[in-house]
Amino acid sequence: MNDDLDPSQDLADQVLQLLQAAPDGLAEYALIQQLKSRHSGHLPNLPLTDKLVLFRTHFLLFNALYRLRDRLWQEQTYLLEISPLCIRLQPYQHGSSALSERDELRDYYLDLSQLQDTDECDVERLLTSFWTRMQGGDEKQAALELFELHHEQALDLPRIKQRYRQMVSVHHPDRGGSTERLQSINLAMEILGRYYH
Repeated sequence: MNDDLDPSQDLADQVLQLLQAAPDGLAEYALIQQLKSRHSGHLPNLPLTDKLVLFRTHFLLFNALYRLRDRLWQEQTYLLEISPLCIRLQPYQHGSSALSERDELRDYYLDLSQLQDTDECDVERLLTSFWTRMQGGDEKQAALELFELHHEQALDLPRIKQRYRQMVSVHHPDRGGSTERLQSINLAMEILGRYYH
């Protein structure tokens, strides 16, 4: 059986296909890996260790997710939950105001000029508060420091997820935080998800 995705499909349709096969949802990193392993063709076929590649891959995926969320909402088929920890299809419910509020993250990811106009220097600036904490190229340590968890002994994924949710609630643009800071938090969670299972 050929597991490759249909190359003529839009990335949003490919994502929908993978999410329909994963009722418990997928973390961002797992979704990216599945898209790459099934030869999506829409994401850069390059290692995620390069910051600009990581940014572009993340941006393209989240652009597709927000487009898909809007479409599924209009079709009244699903609600799409979007978070680096869990991207999941939920049953559509009438009367939900989930999409009626202004969503600065949605606006950011649907603006393709953000992708086209962002170069390596911009990515560096976007993630400065995060990457400057890197010492000796240790991404795990940098992510733990961003989450202020580097001194905790008994660290596991539930504790990291709890801290992630706390930080998102504090730094979300809707609550006065910045998109850049939230992206750093999302990236840190994506990195820590590779180390803690």
